[in-house]
Amino acid sequence: MSTKHFFHSTEGVTAVGLDSLVARNKNLALDAPNKVVYSRTHSPSKVTVISGGGSGHEPAWSGYVGDGMLAAAVNGDVFASPATKQIMAAVSHVPSDAGIILCITNYTGDNLHFGLAREKASGLGHKVAILRMTDDVALGRKQTQNTGRRGLAANMFVLKLCGSASQEGYDFETCYNIGQSVNDNAVTVGSSLDHCHIPGRAHHRSVPEDVYVLGMGIHNEPGLHEMSPMPPVEDIVKDMLQYCLDPKDPDRAFVEFSPDDVTCLLINNFGGMSNFEIEALTTVTRQVLKKDWKIEPTRIYAQCFETSLNAPGWSLSLLNVTGIERQTKTPVSTLLHLLDLDTQAPAWPRNGYQDFKIPQDCRETLANGSADSVAEKSPKVDAARIQAGLRNACRAGIGAEPDLTTWDIEMGDGDCGEAVESMCKGILKKLDSGVCKDGILFHILDEVEAAVEEVGGTLAAIISIVLASFTSQLKLAYAKDPGSFQMDMGSASKAAGQALKNLMGYTSARQGGRTVMDSLIPFCEALEQRAELNAACEAAQHGADTTKGMKAKFGRATYVGEKGVEAQQSAPPDPGAMAAAIFLKGLRDGLGAA
Repeated sequence: MSTKHFFHSTEGVTAVGLDSLVARNKNLALDAPNKVVYSRTHSPSKVTVISGGGSGHEPAWSGYVGDGMLAAAVNGDVFASPATKQIMAAVSHVPSDAGIILCITNYTGDNLHFGLAREKASGLGHKVAILRMTDDVALGRKQTQNTGRRGLAANMFVLKLCGSASQEGYDFETCYNIGQSVNDNAVTVGSSLDHCHIPGRAHHRSVPEDVYVLGMGIHNEPGLHEMSPMPPVEDIVKDMLQYCLDPKDPDRAFVEFSPDDVTCLLINNFGGMSNFEIEALTTVTRQVLKKDWKIEPTRIYAQCFETSLNAPGWSLSLLNVTGIERQTKTPVSTLLHLLDLDTQAPAWPRNGYQDFKIPQDCRETLANGSADSVAEKSPKVDAARIQAGLRNACRAGIGAEPDLTTWDIEMGDGDCGEAVESMCKGILKKLDSGVCKDGILFHILDEVEAAVEEVGGTLAAIISIVLASFTSQLKLAYAKDPGSFQMDMGSASKAAGQALKNLMGYTSARQGGRTVMDSLIPFCEALEQRAELNAACEAAQHGADTTKGMKAKFGRATYVGEKGVEAQQSAPPDPGAMAAAIFLKGLRDGLGAA
């Protein structure tokens, strides 16, 4: 875990960060001395819901202030409970004739300070209740019998349903009972790769490599256990769900779930995970839930909800909405309506779960497929020869992956070899499916281009444009005179020349810029001029070879500092240019050997 920060200590940073939140949301106001964010539009006639806790868990809790969620949030210092004085300031900013609910996360400091605030507010004539949020299942009944469970990310369900109930005009007792029932029917467990680091403090013990921790707290508390070596991600998810759902675990079977229950899933990023992994973990969790527990969540949420600064970890929370219905007699449909109700709170996700209808014309399009599915006329080619050429080219590209990756790591981001390998494997998959069996030229070319396009990235885009344009030129020539059209080097050379001109309209990269264009341009120009595949391939290889030691003028390799400029003088050949040359020579050799 990185210990580097732009702020060298936490002093004063909380108020500075809250100032940004309020500046971006005009419905919010900031009491900076007390670090309280409150809603400027909360009506005193509605129940006031207030929450808060230590900073470092953003967007909790101030990100959830707004009509439909919290009326105010109180922020302590990093991982420290806010003082009673701060909580009383929040109460004064959002008074309520209907009553005030203080939602707290059941840590000792929060219990004491919010408890004292409740006593003081009651003495001032306010109707106040404390709702403790306790969804953690990593620590079982025995370990928490004196203190109760910790509050984790399922807190968000409490805040959303309580806040929405208030916004809908529910009375104090109903809002409180719904919130309490949400807590009673929610479970959370977390998993982390390391502790977070607090600016200005000595680094906490690091978790060793190839180890993950199950049940780590969001304040760097030790986890339930460490696992090494790290199992596959599916096994990690299975382990986490076992703690949440196993009805045979007497220490942790806090909530009963059945396949028929309406369930919500919330995936929380501790702050140091990429969105890339969080979304993938969400999918794996859904898959394991369905396979092992026959549970398919009705609502799914995935993002940073309650973080632990920059901790590389995540948690999963499950809410049994049917269980809330049984306890409160509130219909599931009403509870889902409260969950889906729009809110001004800036951090609550807009998942689009409100009812919607697919327009009739869209339904017809989805049912019928696109017009491209209609088979078009095309000249026939030697299927075996085309397949042999493409397979040989793909094998050459895949075999070059280690070199391409090594070259790209030196001057780029290291993904070129992987991208080329993915393109080649995609083409091979198309070939294995029988795309060449009938020798329909345009179908083959379209499918090869589609396989390349699926990879994404700049290199794939350039190759895709060339292929698509090359195919389009052949289609136009064939449509003009189907009877005399011949698929030979003459027609290929003309199509290649125009394809290059079209490509240059989409990119400013040219020969001499250290890109794939250093091989594509000489290839297409030589093919157009001489209509000889051998000569074109040699030109492509020569162009790729010239990129060795060449200064980059386009692409990511241009974004280098002084040391990077010096390194370019001894740089290896451009991996994109080399990949194109290798593939084209492989194609030539395969076509010739067939």
